[in-house]
Amino acid sequence: MDYVALGLDFHSIRNKNEDRVINLMPRVLEEFPDFRFTRTDIEDIYALTLNMLPARYVQAVTLVIDEPITDETVLLMLREAVRTVRARPNV
Repeated sequence: MDYVALGLDFHSIRNKNEDRVINLMPRVLEEFPDFRFTRTDIEDIYALTLNMLPARYVQAVTLVIDEPITDETVLLMLREAVRTVRARPNV
């Protein structure tokens, strides 16, 4: 997808939670040493976690003064996503 409409490039507008989920995911996956995660499992966990969190779209130059979603909330949603994928792989 090229993210262009009306001659404008929307490529720099992103869901801020994407980076947070990616950065916190290794920490949560380490909490489940008995589970061998496949690439699909990890992608499912990533997508499921983002779907459980409210979207936080920002532009490249957006100033974020208040972050209503804490890292603890992201961690909780990641753990829930791991449990869901473990119980029902490839959901």
